[in-house]
Amino acid sequence: MSRKTDYIKKVLGDNVPVPVIELVNVSKSYQPGTEALSDVSLRIDKGEFVFIVGHSGSGKSTLIKLLMKETSPSSGKIFVNNKDLSKIRHHQIPALRRKIGVVFQSFRLLKDRNIFENVAFAQRIIEKSSKEIKKNVPAVLSIVGLEDKMDKFPNELSGGEQQRVAVARALVNAPSILLADEPTGNLDPKNSWEIMKLLNDINKRGTTVVVVTHNEEIVNVMQKRVITIEHGVIVSDVKRGGYSSED
Repeated sequence: MSRKTDYIKKVLGDNVPVPVIELVNVSKSYQPGTEALSDVSLRIDKGEFVFIVGHSGSGKSTLIKLLMKETSPSSGKIFVNNKDLSKIRHHQIPALRRKIGVVFQSFRLLKDRNIFENVAFAQRIIEKSSKEIKKNVPAVLSIVGLEDKMDKFPNELSGGEQQRVAVARALVNAPSILLADEPTGNLDPKNSWEIMKLLNDINKRGTTVVVVTHNEEIVNVMQKRVITIEHGVIVSDVKRGGYSSED
């Protein structure tokens, strides 16, 4: 725990929200004169559900890459789970990412492996025992409603079911943060809502959920915290709100 958090808790007690993501004056330039993010500061507390919205090219994807330490800021500080990412060495990055589950728009499932093995793959990477895998994989597939599909292959599932497998894979290592990058982008409206209900249920279990999306209807109906980024700058941060791409 950081000295800053220790001090706040000492003064205000244990009920003060704890940030799991914090950006302080973060800028990211990919080439001179072109900033993907410009002097961005934000804080996301443990247990929050946050939408990050904005037009294509606004800087949303760059933010996700920074949180995963796939790239580094040109300036500013980023803290994830109270870890200063600028001080994390290359060999420590896998440990950082184990605490962050990621769901992508394109599912990214292994086509030659069944559903059990797709989810188990995330456990094998961190060298979980066969006994633990046999316990954990069915448990997490039960959470996403696919415990009866463990022997199926990705091409035998619907798009919505494949995304549920991707969510299960992101959850199996019990991350404190779940990042979902356009999780409904390849789904029809019915499956989109099922995935969002699932993410909402996961959030209610205590996982911090951050969703990058273009889906205005979902954002407007769910009425969660909405951070709007345009041209690399946060232009709005509403505790319970919506989004219009025409704004």
